[in-house]
Amino acid sequence: MNDQNRRPNIVLILTDDHASHAIGAYGSVVNVTPRIDEIAAAGVRLDNCFCTNALCTPSRASILTGTYSHINGVTTLETPIDASQPTFVSQLQQAGYRTAIVGKWHMGEGPGHDPEGFDYWAVLRDQGEYFDPQILTETGVQVVPGYATDVITDLSLDWLESLDGDEPWCLLIHHKAPHRPWEPDEKHKGMYAQPIPVPATFDDDYATRSSAAHRAAMRIADHLTLTDLKQMPPEGLTYEQAALWKYQRYMEDYLACVASVDDNVGRVIDWLRERDLFDDTMMMYTSDQGFFLGDHGWFDKRFMYDESLRMPLVISYPARIPATETPMAQIVTNVDFAQTILDAAGLPPHPRMQGVSIWPQLTTTPDAPTREAMYYRYFENDDINHHALAHYGIRTDTHKLIYFYNDGLGLPGSSPHTYPPEWEMYDLATDPEEMHNVYHDPSYASIREELTAQLWTLQAELLDEPHHTQSVPSLLSAANTKS
Repeated sequence: MNDQNRRPNIVLILTDDHASHAIGAYGSVVNVTPRIDEIAAAGVRLDNCFCTNALCTPSRASILTGTYSHINGVTTLETPIDASQPTFVSQLQQAGYRTAIVGKWHMGEGPGHDPEGFDYWAVLRDQGEYFDPQILTETGVQVVPGYATDVITDLSLDWLESLDGDEPWCLLIHHKAPHRPWEPDEKHKGMYAQPIPVPATFDDDYATRSSAAHRAAMRIADHLTLTDLKQMPPEGLTYEQAALWKYQRYMEDYLACVASVDDNVGRVIDWLRERDLFDDTMMMYTSDQGFFLGDHGWFDKRFMYDESLRMPLVISYPARIPATETPMAQIVTNVDFAQTILDAAGLPPHPRMQGVSIWPQLTTTPDAPTREAMYYRYFENDDINHHALAHYGIRTDTHKLIYFYNDGLGLPGSSPHTYPPEWEMYDLATDPEEMHNVYHDPSYASIREELTAQLWTLQAELLDEPHHTQSVPSLLSAANTKS
């Protein structure tokens, strides 16, 4: 159709824990994802999209509301959303869009927490099941036979088939996969049984890092369970051999779950193409955060290191977004999604939203800047399962500064324990794998002071509170003294 005045249909496919380095379009060396790659080929791949809190529940809340965790109130896994908050979906609905969400919600259940602003919703309960998932709707709970990734796609396409009229629609397809415990279906089980390349940082000893990396219970060698692995390691393996065996087992199932997602992405693409709707649909594929795929010897997320911080994001909308082989390199965050989608629909953002629309960069001005630095904060200190410590920081194109303040502040999901604060800093230009903490290196003193001041200023702009253990940066205190 290619009508420039037509409001786009919107499909946002959100997976759980799908790292960008397990997507073909991002140069994966461990798997193939031909159908997700189709979206990138028809549109744009974003290389520096980051989450602002690498945890399922908070990231989902930020995507919906266009606000940071400290504004929307969803800081940890145990802080359900106030679903009456304005979201990009409620804004679209008010503007005449038909709206639906199918799949993982994971932001609470019951009055005040169930999805609002959707004409139709059918969601998993809590984390949901891979097989025969419980599906919650306005009318109650039903167990739907089948594999969750297929079921979610079936229900999504059923809703689209039910629509009459020409009004545009917005559909959120939220998959459980490839979340732990990585249970593939029979169709894809074993398809990655051959040896999978091991990351160069697999044997990271955390020598220059703060205590947070040493405390975290997410090492492949030590913390994967029998539920994760599905079988006991062979007898007689050394510690190092067992670690590599566990890595292969973990990755085989993780990548098989991704393969099912990829097939189901293809089902949605095919449905749109068959109805001549693909060109007029803004299709987005992303994940709620990244994931460690053996990088630094870890699985899971939570940390501000890039493998966890970076979200995949590919977007197509052929009627308006030119296809390009040049990836978008500017810094983008999950807080930006809401305003970008509303901008694409020709609607103003809600005044509460804190993001930056990247619609101009996607359509007319690809080289326009977005932001100098992105802000990150992980609140769930010393959680019972992974013992990741609370921290915040900023990432620029060239550097990263992290303050581990190590205090749960009484938030649900955090332990009552606190630990002495510590800093980390990385030179991403010379050390992209973040192996060498240079915070205490005298040669980085100047950039360290600049980043500390930039972090403080950005927190103030975003209305977040620095932890009480962090003093006013010297550059700012000196400036205040002079004034």
